[in-house]
Amino acid sequence: MTRIVADISVSLDGYVTGPDPGPDNGLGTGGEPLHHWAFSDDPDDRRLLQSSTTRSGAVVMGRRLFDLVDGPNGWNDDVGYGAEEVGRPAFVVVTGSPPTTMRLTGLDWTFVTTMTEAVGVARQRAQDASTEQGTDLDVVVMGGGATIRSAFDDDLVDVLSLHLAPVVLGGGTPLFTGPRSARTLIQRDVVVTSTATHLTYDVHP
Repeated sequence: MTRIVADISVSLDGYVTGPDPGPDNGLGTGGEPLHHWAFSDDPDDRRLLQSSTTRSGAVVMGRRLFDLVDGPNGWNDDVGYGAEEVGRPAFVVVTGSPPTTMRLTGLDWTFVTTMTEAVGVARQRAQDASTEQGTDLDVVVMGGGATIRSAFDDDLVDVLSLHLAPVVLGGGTPLFTGPRSARTLIQRDVVVTSTATHLTYDVHP
């Protein structure tokens, strides 16, 4: 079964970037520790990253994140989806203005205008990939924060996977804001490593 998995790193005070994120400062000021786990040598971190990447049949992201990964300091031959884990699922970008040019032309990009459409397209791509590979693959909503929050608030998420980094950022991009995000979740898994606490929840409307 194809699940919609929202997967993101977050600080102890609930931010997915530090203050002042931008094209040349994607994680914001002081935000680098959020992703230390993805580049860690801890075997549990590596296992979790590999498992997530392997199960990814399609990936949804917002336009700001696309601009970062497609930018000159973005993904390359050594660092791409899943950090050092090489993955090439279909990528679906939510944007009102598709780019006219792309650097990463070797990846499978689709541009749509709404979150509902993005999840629908990604689900179909993941199901097609599942049939081809003979195994269940998921849709991963990887961010940024506003993209995951939109999918969560629109009841499009089945699983919430948080990588809780041991850092307090004091500001930046919050993961959840406002009453629409209020929800009771079902905790399914907790893995504590040297760099993060990895939390998995089932989400129900």
